[in-house]
Amino acid sequence: MEVEKMDENEWKYHGEGNQSLVVSHCQRCVVLRFLKSPPNQNKTSEEILHHLQNIVDFGKHVMKQFFGENYVHHGEIIQLPLDFVRQLCLKIQPERPESRCDKDMDTLSGYAVCLPNLTRLQTYRFVEHRPILCIEIKPKCGFIPFSSHVSQEIKHKMCRYCMHQHLKVANGKWKRPSKYCPLDLFSGNKQRMHFALKSLLQEAQNNLKIFKNGELIYGCKEDQDCVSDWNELARHLKPFFFPSNGLVSGPHCTRTIVKELIHVITMTLLSSTDACRAGDMKTVPVSQGRSYCEASAFNKELVRNGKHKLESSGLPRGCLLYKTLQAQMLDMLDIEGLYPLYSRVEQYLEEFPEERSTLQIDGPYNEAFYEKLLDLSTEDDGTVAFALTKVQQYRIAMTAKDCSIMIALSPCLQDECSEQRPVVLTSKSRFTFSVSVLDLDLKPYESIPHQYKLDGKIVNYYLKNVQAKDDPVMSNLFKENEDCTLVLHTV
Repeated sequence: MEVEKMDENEWKYHGEGNQSLVVSHCQRCVVLRFLKSPPNQNKTSEEILHHLQNIVDFGKHVMKQFFGENYVHHGEIIQLPLDFVRQLCLKIQPERPESRCDKDMDTLSGYAVCLPNLTRLQTYRFVEHRPILCIEIKPKCGFIPFSSHVSQEIKHKMCRYCMHQHLKVANGKWKRPSKYCPLDLFSGNKQRMHFALKSLLQEAQNNLKIFKNGELIYGCKEDQDCVSDWNELARHLKPFFFPSNGLVSGPHCTRTIVKELIHVITMTLLSSTDACRAGDMKTVPVSQGRSYCEASAFNKELVRNGKHKLESSGLPRGCLLYKTLQAQMLDMLDIEGLYPLYSRVEQYLEEFPEERSTLQIDGPYNEAFYEKLLDLSTEDDGTVAFALTKVQQYRIAMTAKDCSIMIALSPCLQDECSEQRPVVLTSKSRFTFSVSVLDLDLKPYESIPHQYKLDGKIVNYYLKNVQAKDDPVMSNLFKENEDCTLVLHTV
């Protein structure tokens, strides 16, 4: 692709994360990813190139082994004319959210990663004039900690996502807690998955977005009220699901279309369109981990109806959700068991700082790095090697817990659909689809102390402000602890 021959006006702001900014081309199915840095802290061109090469290598040699060839798109590094990059930066700057403008796009090195636009079909070439629908889901952590290092029993009963919702609402990040629970989505039980997806559609937060022909049509950003307009969404979706019938507008029409959407998402998430060796790796026996979260609105509804056991169908071993869960479950010790091992590695590095490169903490992320991740032993022999392996596995698990799944759908006629193309059917339509995963940058080694502190904040807030209100005895205990004044009365 000759990017230098394209006008900067053919590119548009696509989105950004903590470390990078992405632009997409208006006509071609490609995006460019540039690194960001705080003002006056620009890295050298060599440092930028090294950082981008680590990102590409990590996707190519590590995450592709976990998720599969068709699911991971690591991209390639390209060098662009600096004048093109500067003009592009000026064009997109007004479109960036104010909360993201504390960091500047790299305009000095000219390096970027060229990637496919995952809002488009990836696996198979298709007629580009056909409309394309894309659903982006950030599923979060799909299991309850099973580690014996967990100090608070509540963590063995309720998932981190559900507990974290209450802290986020208290901090003003969201207006209300979502009813979505990741364990429902990862259950493989279609009824639970439908409830989870409906909850995401009701309260999207930053865990669900829907694109039509590459344009965002549904979802919300941080600090915004996420009461979503399903009627507006149904208007966009009707041509996909009911292309030629006389379904009129109104609540019934909206509910029917949303139900069809949820069905399609569920079926694509349960599909198996790739194979890879790591996807079959079991990190913990199924019976050892709890398959439901007591905070789940679905679970609470069952209890209210007199049912106390959830049916868990389990995920097909080849589907992307299964592979995502297996990578997440590399967090075998929980952050409470992991943090002392991180401290062991830190102590070693303080004594031997020159060993940081040998330990591959900052790369290179090659096949040798991946092979070390396959040691699933949990018996601590007191060595730095054991501690480092668990730290690296935790970083992989955190990456998998924060990844996004992209489902691209395009309508196809019956005579166009062959056995080579994956197809999902609805009551009135059929779609060819591709499923991809993105946001696979390795979580920073330095973020582990932050995760340890955040875990404590989430649990303590939930115990004190949510569970205590539901438990009169606990509530009184907290009140006694807060007010230690001794009042003496005359007798």
